[in-house]
Amino acid sequence: MTAILKELGTRTLIMGVLNVTPDSFSDGGLFSDHAAAVNHARTMEAVGADIIDVGGESTRPGHTPVGAEEEQRRVMPVIQALAPILKVPISIDTYRASTARAALRAGARIVNDIWGFQRNPDMPAVVADHDAFAIVMHNRAEVDASLDIIVDMLRFFEHSLTLARQAGIPEARLILDPGIGFGKTADQNLEALRRLPELKALGFPVLVGASRKSVLSRFYDPHVPPRDRLFGTLGAHLAAVSRGADIVRVHDIKAHVEACRVADIVLRSPP
Repeated sequence: MTAILKELGTRTLIMGVLNVTPDSFSDGGLFSDHAAAVNHARTMEAVGADIIDVGGESTRPGHTPVGAEEEQRRVMPVIQALAPILKVPISIDTYRASTARAALRAGARIVNDIWGFQRNPDMPAVVADHDAFAIVMHNRAEVDASLDIIVDMLRFFEHSLTLARQAGIPEARLILDPGIGFGKTADQNLEALRRLPELKALGFPVLVGASRKSVLSRFYDPHVPPRDRLFGTLGAHLAAVSRGADIVRVHDIKAHVEACRVADIVLRSPP
């Protein structure tokens, strides 16, 4: 399954979002039913998703946190059902080491940590012990408009990468994520996209997840509901791909497969 990740750098990989939650900002409740979640994952794979990212706790602004037990109650039956039937790798979207451990034992291959190993001190060891890949995302507990957000990211990632090295995680298994929509002003989110090459310069693959986020619609119509933000999402993700993004995390798989295929032909093919 992780053979797909060996294609990083040769084409843009598409990570499909599977929220097994009642309250996610875009599709909350649509896939909280077990059968609906499994069917949606299989559909995403069929139309071209390279990774399925399973999450059991909404991380939207103002979300209600859930405990590890509830998070695992939501995600584990889905991962256990999908692991034997999917050909693409499963990612567990969690910052809890106990949930990551359970998911990896059940067949997940990637940990997508929105706190970049800095919320739960056991997380790096869990990733290392299971020879997993990890997505290390930049985040902030509070928004600070005065920051140079890239300087803040570089400092954050330096600490995260130190934790990874101390745990023995090979650098080849690490992916960085600027955390669009997390702890940033709208202008800082745009700055993160504009200056993506500065993150790429660290030498790691980069994932960008701007799918359906409110920072996009504020530039054309702030009243557009999340599920109608496809065109803005495509704009943000294609801009990110042009600046070096290797993975995009999305809700709308087929549109991104087609758009990124064209972008890759233009951007990655030799002249």
